Amino acid sequence: MDLSKVKLVVTDMDGTLLNSKHEVSTKFFDLFSELKNHIHFVAASGRQYHSILHKLDAIKEDITIIAENGGYAKQGDHEFMLTELPSDKIQQLIPLIRKLNGGYAVLCGKESAYVETTDEAFISLFDEYYTKYEIVGDLSEVTTDDILKIAIYHFESSEKHIYPSLKHLENEMKIKISGKNWLDISHPNANKGYALQHLQKKLGISQEETMVFGDYNNDLEMLALAHYSYAMENAIPNVKKAARFETKSNNDEGVEFILEQLLKAKR
Repeated sequence: MDLSKVKLVVTDMDGTLLNSKHEVSTKFFDLFSELKNHIHFVAASGRQYHSILHKLDAIKEDITIIAENGGYAKQGDHEFMLTELPSDKIQQLIPLIRKLNGGYAVLCGKESAYVETTDEAFISLFDEYYTKYEIVGDLSEVTTDDILKIAIYHFESSEKHIYPSLKHLENEMKIKISGKNWLDISHPNANKGYALQHLQKKLGISQEETMVFGDYNNDLEMLALAHYSYAMENAIPNVKKAARFETKSNNDEGVEFILEQLLKAKR
């Protein structure tokens, strides 16, 4: 395996680069300080852009951020992708989501996230993923922001309790289980792979020169675009099946483990 040819490194955040405490390791930043001379780094997440930026603020000028599962992408100050969820779909979805038992809806806008619940347990949890948000009286009245997706949270399981009620919409929208507790609804073109493909073309970097790390269903499209595709040890089974390689878990610094090997190859 010749890692020396890698020019682009892409990693998911939760369950991948972040440990279970939602932290980026100091080792990653140390490795990045040398690796940035050899590769371009991309953080690709279902998280809000501002939340990813907060986690990686120290290196924000040197990286690309793909946020909201591919709905929004920015390289430094240059915004190169914004894929909105049509307003008529949003108005169709809000009443449907309100009927879901135990589901908490988040309108994910370019400028801010919006919730209409005041449930303290959810707001406390939600605060980790959304650095900028507003609590509003009625989500259907949010009309002044570009809405990139609707995220729905369930405290037990999004796949078990949310997905069955929304899967009939898969011909119209992207319905993606993006974590144990999260499900995302977005434009059909809004996925991490679509944004990554656009970036690869923009940078002139091939799949053979691309390395990707992931752990959940919302990483599948981008894993398919990299020869060096890695599933985390803690990844779900279909991600391990899709990836060519496997690394240690997010709590054992699996991304950093491979980046150390990449740095040795580059030296």
